Amino acid sequence: MTAPPRRALGVDLGSRRIGLAATDPSGVLASPVGTVVRHADRADDHAAILAAAREADAAVIVVGLPRSLSGDLGPAAQSVLAEVEELTARARAAGIEVETYDERFTSTIAQQGIREAEVRRGRRRSRRAEVDAAAAAVILQSWLEARA
Repeated sequence: MTAPPRRALGVDLGSRRIGLAATDPSGVLASPVGTVVRHADRADDHAAILAAAREADAAVIVVGLPRSLSGDLGPAAQSVLAEVEELTARARAAGIEVETYDERFTSTIAQQGIREAEVRRGRRRSRRAEVDAAAAAVILQSWLEARA
């Protein structure tokens, strides 16, 4: 008997918005689910992320880590790691794991995908929130494929 798939929530931590994506029930396909507008208090942001994880029935939260092109941990990555440490403490209490995953190029890939979809649908302008959620889906799908 095989273990049931673990559902996951993908998170793209931005300075103004947090992009969110979740896996399907089989745990193999990531889809954007929305964004959270940043609050003045990170605890409120983390509560919103945990609420989204519970809603998605996620056993793990995958947070994009913005490494530099060389793979080093620059100031943005250090900031994300500090925030992930805070989020991890709250998530553990809820029985949810937190992992980081390299997010280099995810926003660019997300923007390209949205642009292509807009051309097919006749739309021309994407919203930043749409890109943030799509970037979270790219992070999560990359994480899923790396684990396969």
